[in-house]
Amino acid sequence: MKILGIESSCDETAAAIVEDGRRLLSNVVNSQIDIHAVYGGVVPEVAARSHIEVINPVINQALTDANCTWDDIDGIAVTYAPGLIGSLLIGTLAARTLAILKNKPLYPIHHVEAHVYANFLNEKTPEFPMLALIVSGGHSQLVLFRDHGDYELLGQTCDDAVGEAFDKVAKIIGLAYPGGPSIAAAAKNGNPLAYKLPKSKLSGAYDFSFSGLKTAVLRAVQNEVGVDITFPSTQLAGLLTDARRNDFAASFQRIAVETLVDKTERAYFDFDVKSVIIAGGVAANSELRRILSDRIPVNIDYAPMNLCTDNAAMVATMGYYYALKNQPTSPYDLEVAPSLSMAKSA
Repeated sequence: MKILGIESSCDETAAAIVEDGRRLLSNVVNSQIDIHAVYGGVVPEVAARSHIEVINPVINQALTDANCTWDDIDGIAVTYAPGLIGSLLIGTLAARTLAILKNKPLYPIHHVEAHVYANFLNEKTPEFPMLALIVSGGHSQLVLFRDHGDYELLGQTCDDAVGEAFDKVAKIIGLAYPGGPSIAAAAKNGNPLAYKLPKSKLSGAYDFSFSGLKTAVLRAVQNEVGVDITFPSTQLAGLLTDARRNDFAASFQRIAVETLVDKTERAYFDFDVKSVIIAGGVAANSELRRILSDRIPVNIDYAPMNLCTDNAAMVATMGYYYALKNQPTSPYDLEVAPSLSMAKSA
């Protein structure tokens, strides 16, 4: 079964074709990072316009790369939630139109859940029950999967997602957007013990919080450069030396990663799981991968770096498993759900 996946929840326009949920035939991603880097973050209206411009060429390229025609496609999977409403509308409109014109079944896919399925394209398929740490710019969640579509949300962030915290801290210390790769690169030249930063203590055993850590970095930078808390955060970066900037990046990354790993390690020992995976853009962080592998006594087969960030391969892969257990959705009825959490869709 060949599934065409379409992804447009934020600032990547992507299409991919996956066969039988295991074999990646094509994976096309048109990134808008350079466009939004000027603004220091994603501008929803700009993202939507860019999707409109490239959605059809991206889908056609995915078919070409896979050496497929529409006769070879058995279904269309599309991200319908969560995400930016304008971006979601472009992807779902394209998918709905194609489902009608080409007479193909349509499968609505939850973006956050789909991140998990990038790991099913590894040589070794994860086994259930499976613990998934899903971490990105918009999401930080710990989920127990008992089977495809059968999962329990154990914990999530109470405020900022960890990827969002990376972006905000990068801006404070003067590193480029997106913050994850910038901080990881700077941290390699810094001392992770240079600054003492706090770990949030929460009542939920598996919940996260990163807002306090972000504020702690801001206060530490203000203190380091000798200004009070009224000094504008946007002007702090110019007062930092490269050495201090690297030390702040390393110190922040250490606490952010340890926060994620602490909760994942606890859940691993609390539940009898056979597999542990990490998913989402922050899953590409090499320090997170290293510490998680050190702390959890199970072999972790990480998804390829290019499948950690937003892509349609994960959507197509999940679409295959979704199609095995669910009826397709009418293309005339599918609506986007920009704020739908995994807890609500379980």
